[in-house]
Amino acid sequence: MKKIGFLSFGHWSPGEYSRTRSAADMLHQSIDLAVAAEEIGVDGAYFRVHHFARQAASPFPLLAAIGARTSTIEIGTGVIDMRYENPLYMAEDAGAADLIAGGRLQLGISRGSPEQVIDGWRLFGHEPAPGETGTDMARRHTQEFLKVLDGEGFAQPNPRPMFPNPPGLLRIEPHSEGLRDRIWWGSGSNATAVWAGELGMNLQSSTLKDDETGEPLHVQQRKQIEAYREAYRAAGHTREPRVSVSRSIFALTDDRDRAYFGRDRNSRDQIGMIDDTTRAIFGRSYAGEPDELVKLLQDDEAIQAADTLLLTIPNQLGVDYNTHVLESILTHVAPELGWR
Repeated sequence: MKKIGFLSFGHWSPGEYSRTRSAADMLHQSIDLAVAAEEIGVDGAYFRVHHFARQAASPFPLLAAIGARTSTIEIGTGVIDMRYENPLYMAEDAGAADLIAGGRLQLGISRGSPEQVIDGWRLFGHEPAPGETGTDMARRHTQEFLKVLDGEGFAQPNPRPMFPNPPGLLRIEPHSEGLRDRIWWGSGSNATAVWAGELGMNLQSSTLKDDETGEPLHVQQRKQIEAYREAYRAAGHTREPRVSVSRSIFALTDDRDRAYFGRDRNSRDQIGMIDDTTRAIFGRSYAGEPDELVKLLQDDEAIQAADTLLLTIPNQLGVDYNTHVLESILTHVAPELGWR
């Protein structure tokens, strides 16, 4: 059995063929898609967070709205860029959204990817401490966020408060019990996967990873997952950790599928540079008739090693088509692979 969710970048544009022509279209359709996905048996609705872009950017109002409209589907991110976040304010937003959803939040966080503007987190009021890089700051914000999610009091109460306080130091409210165990780190390297394991976070690995060995992406990811689990165990954590990988997978079951994604049948991993010094491997897309997909996915070592698969979706093609994409995987592919 494997949990299967969708991952949306939340694109919107006024292009001729776009079904999400505005931010409002994207947000409302994201809610509707999560509702439809829950109805057909999808396990998770996840959203990428990109600032200064015509994409999903402010996750907590969206996650809370989905939580209010659904009852079983997991709701998450993949990922929130921690360079931009105030950890305490984020803990308040996350706690509220998780309580609205009844404890279904699965928050993916990370250092983030190259952004639309130069050092956009500075425009949000964040500056690295002396000697820190942006990456260091993201990790510091993450550790502060995890600490306040534990729910321990740390703030000295006012001796003359407006309202009565409980005894002792005060914590961030609202506090959602168990949310700390549902935080995931989006890892692009083996070293950051090990760091996530040591801190007791779950692991998200996407279709992009530092090219550390020259092997295919799925092989490098499988080794990354193994290193993460070993670090998690060595740190003494006892909860069973979760691991997700994301993939673009399209079952070609009708003429629309073939027109949109038939060309991806011959997709291969690609190598590129995500900055001046980092060589990365970009994973292939999977497209084919359902029986072809079953054979291809059986050989993906990272998918086999993960407990959760996130399907990246073309959200600008609309709710109905994306529901069809997801249902095709659940109906024609997942049972043949023992995922359902």
